[in-house]
Formats: sequence, structure tokens, C-alpha cells
Amino acid sequence: MKKKLKGIPEFKNEDEEREFWGTHDSTDYFDWDNAVVAVFPNLKPSTKTISLRLPVWMLNNLKVAANKRDVPYQSLIKMFLKDRLDAEMKAR
Repeated sequence: MKKKLKGIPEFKNEDEEREFWGTHDSTDYFDWDNAVVAVFPNLKPSTKTISLRLPVWMLNNLKVAANKRDVPYQSLIKMFLKDRLDAEMKAR
């Protein structure tokens, strides 16, 4: 027997919607057996600007290493951080 799905309410804002989905089971509102995987190829990951104080010698060494790889030093920092985070997550 097919389950009768409930209607999704209208939300005033994202906070209200977030609260709703945090306290309700989505299977009451969606038939996940018929779900289709969505692909969004043009989306860019969101980023946040931060301020990071580094010793001058470290920044200089990062710039030299980035220059050798022909990448901006900020990109090299992100690559180093990602590699380390991946290793940390794998170790868990």
C-alpha cells in the first residue's frame, strides 16, 4: 500500500524551514524511492574570508613554494590545509 504523503508547508524564512526539517521526518513528505539525483555543475563552493597571522618567514617560504608550483600562495595554503584535513579525517 502506498503511503499518503503530507503537504510541505510554506515557510517564512530559511530559519523556519530549518527548524521544521530538524523536527520532522522527510519520509512523511517525500517518496525517496522516486528521488532523482540532482547535479549542479556551475555551483562554486562558498568561501569565507578570514584573517590569519603568520610569521614573516613562514609566509615567505609559502610564497617561494607556491612560485615553484606556479600557483598563488593562498591556493597553496588551501591545498596544504585540505591535505592535512583529509589525513585527519581518514585517521578517525
